[in-house]
Amino acid sequence: MKLYSPFRLSTILFVVTFFVACNNEDKSPYHATLGKPPYNEITDSIQKDPTNVALYARRAGMLNKNNLPELALKDFTKAWELSKEEKYALAVGNLLLESNPDSATKFFIQAQEKIGNSKFLQLSLAYAYDAKGDIINALATTDSLLSRYPNELEALLLQNDLLQRKQDTVSAIAALEKAYALAPQNKEIINMLSYQYAETNNNKAITLADILIAMDKEKKSADPYYVKGLYFANLKQHDKALTFFNQSLTVDYNYLNAYIEKGKILLDQQKNTEALKTFQLANTISPSFADAYFWIGKTYESNGNKAQAKEYYNRAYQLDKTFTEAKEAAEQVK
Repeated sequence: MKLYSPFRLSTILFVVTFFVACNNEDKSPYHATLGKPPYNEITDSIQKDPTNVALYARRAGMLNKNNLPELALKDFTKAWELSKEEKYALAVGNLLLESNPDSATKFFIQAQEKIGNSKFLQLSLAYAYDAKGDIINALATTDSLLSRYPNELEALLLQNDLLQRKQDTVSAIAALEKAYALAPQNKEIINMLSYQYAETNNNKAITLADILIAMDKEKKSADPYYVKGLYFANLKQHDKALTFFNQSLTVDYNYLNAYIEKGKILLDQQKNTEALKTFQLANTISPSFADAYFWIGKTYESNGNKAQAKEYYNRAYQLDKTFTEAKEAAEQVK
């Protein structure tokens, strides 16, 4: 029997393991998928021309379209390795972003170092920071981007959202005003700005709401009426507010927030029966709407029915575990 030295034996084991691994890789789901239609023709072409970037990119696009992001990521990564182009970096980073924001963040930073300043890579980096909960660096990235590209609309909208969550309302509105100046016909931006004006008691909310109403030729948008109602509700002009909340519900019977705001006014006016009916209607329309349960609980508590109040507060919290106000209300009911 022939004996091998420990070194020789380890070398043999390595070679055997390597070839077994290669054989298993060929039979992996990755290779099996690529060897079948509609990918097999591109796969054959890649085997003949393994440095053809366009082939990897084309196959990656097909894989991604067919909801195979992990396989698409492999091909886009190969394309990026072969050609340091912005489009491949964006493809790799955005696929990483869907599953691993930390990896996406690192990749976008490295990609920028490779190809220099890129508006779209920097914007994607801001989204990656946001996805991992790092609002400070997300804002710093949008600030840097906007210092070079002050008219970058998407960056302004992201900045507005980040500042809102940071509770910097003044700066958030300033960012959205810049966005509105760039896209004065964008209904979504007008609606967002009108809402934020209403929340800060700025009468420009009414002006923008009227612009939206004039733009709504088919009269199908309830948002501007809701915004007007919110503006007057915040000013404690309850009659006007109720008029506009009712108008919004006339346009859209399922406008849940309008029911809540209307019910809050009725409750404030001690019209508890009407308030309860209003909240219950929202609850009927959407049984999973946590706010409706919370305000039904508020109404029951106002009526002195503490047991039912506690029950509805708890239901609200069960539906939305971030609804800490509901949890605290339930704990305070004695």
